[in-house]
Amino acid sequence: MRLDKLLSNMGYGSRKEVKLLLKSKAVEVNGAVAKDVSMHVDTEKDAIVVYGEEVIYTEFIYLMMNKPPGVISATEDKKDETVIDLLDPVAQHFKPFPVGRLDKDTEGLLILTNDGHLSHQLLSPKKHVPKLYFAIIDGRVTEEDVKKFKEGVTLDDGYFTKPGDLTILSSGEVSEIELTIMEGKFHQVKRMFESVGKKVTYLKRMRMGSLQLDETLELGDYRPLTEAELEALQQKE
Repeated sequence: MRLDKLLSNMGYGSRKEVKLLLKSKAVEVNGAVAKDVSMHVDTEKDAIVVYGEEVIYTEFIYLMMNKPPGVISATEDKKDETVIDLLDPVAQHFKPFPVGRLDKDTEGLLILTNDGHLSHQLLSPKKHVPKLYFAIIDGRVTEEDVKKFKEGVTLDDGYFTKPGDLTILSSGEVSEIELTIMEGKFHQVKRMFESVGKKVTYLKRMRMGSLQLDETLELGDYRPLTEAELEALQQKE
């Protein structure tokens, strides 16, 4: 890859700005000051240093975010703050996008990446990637609800859902539950409970496929996926 393309891709500025970097002797390749922006480098073998700091070339970015309420799962919006707005400039440079969506008032696990192939694999209905949610329900959740969810329920638009695995954590005037579903229709968890006459008052996604929310992440915080987490997700392919 051309040196100027690599540095530009890594956020060191436009091709023109990278040229100025080289003029100021800020860039070294394998210990020698780089003078030609068009020189080709091997991203795996050559040691590229800018201002004394080694550049590790990365094509894709994979982040786990604990999405806060009030923020929308989109790359841009004229009215509301988006999950991309929560990222630092370096992460934003890679132009990541959310894998699927969480409703504006829903919290929890959200994957952000610029890897379209992985996103497709995780969202494809054919892959049956399970998603685990924790919810607080206004109303008494019963074993009858568990049975109905296991069979699938009819949503307000007539759509009949695939089976959902509902676990009651506590049942009363206010109930706490966990629900695993294989699809991600618009407001699906809320609409499933509406179909049995109950209302979701709090919703948090805990897991997507093999990836579990890192509970040390505060709302709005994010971190790169570990190699093990990424490999486990990719094995779903």
